[in-house]
Amino acid sequence: MARCLIKLAFLSCFCLSTLLFSHASDLIRPNQSLPDGKFFASSNGTFEMGFFRPDNSKNRFFGIWYKVISTGTVVWVANRDSPLNDMSGALTLTQDGNLIVLNTANGNVLWSSWGNYTSSIRNPVAQLLESGNLVIRDENDENPGNFLWQSFDHPSDTVLPGMKMGKNLVTGLDRVLRSWKTSDDPSTGNYSFLLDSHGFPQFLLMGSGSIERFRSGPWNGERLSGAPGLKENPIYTFEFVFNQEEIYCTFQLINSSVFSRQVLSPTGTLQRFSWNYRTEAWTNLLNAPSDICDNYGICSSYGICDISISPVCSCLDKFKPQNEKDWASADWSGGCARRTPLNCKSDGFVKYSGVKLPDTRNSRYNQSMNLEECEKMCLKDCSCMAYANIDIRGRGSGCLLWFEDLMDIKKLGESGQHIYIRMASSEIASSERRVKIIRVCLTLLAQNKIGEGGFGLVYKGTLQGQEIAVKRLSKYSTQGLNEFKNEVILITKLQHRNLVRLLGCCIDGEEKMLIYEFMPNNSLATFIFG
Repeated sequence: MARCLIKLAFLSCFCLSTLLFSHASDLIRPNQSLPDGKFFASSNGTFEMGFFRPDNSKNRFFGIWYKVISTGTVVWVANRDSPLNDMSGALTLTQDGNLIVLNTANGNVLWSSWGNYTSSIRNPVAQLLESGNLVIRDENDENPGNFLWQSFDHPSDTVLPGMKMGKNLVTGLDRVLRSWKTSDDPSTGNYSFLLDSHGFPQFLLMGSGSIERFRSGPWNGERLSGAPGLKENPIYTFEFVFNQEEIYCTFQLINSSVFSRQVLSPTGTLQRFSWNYRTEAWTNLLNAPSDICDNYGICSSYGICDISISPVCSCLDKFKPQNEKDWASADWSGGCARRTPLNCKSDGFVKYSGVKLPDTRNSRYNQSMNLEECEKMCLKDCSCMAYANIDIRGRGSGCLLWFEDLMDIKKLGESGQHIYIRMASSEIASSERRVKIIRVCLTLLAQNKIGEGGFGLVYKGTLQGQEIAVKRLSKYSTQGLNEFKNEVILITKLQHRNLVRLLGCCIDGEEKMLIYEFMPNNSLATFIFG
């Protein structure tokens, strides 16, 4: 009924006097009409709005696009699921403060902003801001930023600087990004990107049938834990806000002359673009998913995905495949299980480092606890499977607890985090024995230091009666896990009588050591430099 009243009210206005928007002002006033073929720009001409027809399409849509960019990239579409097939469309602001896209040929309302404030607006105006945000506000309101409705709260497939992606917990507003169907069809596609607030908040990229495609991981004080590429850069700053009223992420440009946007593609990839003035094209900076290990839950429960090895899936240390035969044939859907079952009363925790934290939809959290308090809380509850810090800055803070099987873990190396997983006491004992052995070895080696380089210290020792040289990488070294593995592979393959032989290697948490045959004839640097 309300839709019919709006339709009749607009038709009477449109038939009596069709008023085009005045370009002398950047404000749109009630009963002014913007018909197909006319355009309206923001105050400084960064963005423009009007009706457009995508390439290879006969349909017409009302949208907003970059006016200053040669490609005219579309960033928002109003009637994306109700297109026109001719130029009979028009946009108007009604007297009660609703923006409407109308088919003037038959009077059908194709899209409406449908605000909840219509009875209280006396002087509604609409405005296309320089940010690309189309807003409705009360012209008499002394606060020009007090929007009654804004397109930024109802995104299509694009996130612009200043736009919030997330939820308003007071009003229930949920900003969800939805892909175009194809590159030539802006109707709602198969993919969506949204904030999930079950447990500790995280972002999910969903496919058709509500199937998880990618998970951002929780915010860790510096970045989203599953997005290591999201770090300080010269283009934009990134912010995560989490309080009793709102949960959202937003980004702001450092230089206003730079254009950057985030887009959910029709093929289900979340992409970050920056405009290149020289090539007059968008440069792709980041993609998610970026590799096979970003595919949600590819290694299933208690499996870990590592893009640097093949096959990419393996079970976490102290876990084994649920079905060895399936696992051997690269069917990882069954996941992994502990080698030793838990018994609750005597369980402990094993530390795993450098990982993307598991899915947090089954988690609980306390932002004021420290890590020691977090461990005690988890230990008291037999259903608590793991814990970790929420914020990794400084010495760490906050408590994050998991209460079901751990899903979607990825190896990130130095960009990852620590997580403490519940384990049977016998497994804890074996881990502690290994740590003690390593510490004893390091103590003995420290007494036989023979050199020091950019990557760490070199010691002399004995292994099964043979003299060896042990290179222990410093934890402050720039050489990460991938570089360490590459060195092992390279030296193993390069067999030559004038090259020192690699006898073995050791990786245990942050400890990385290479064991070489001992060269008794001093350092090569001595012969080169004297």
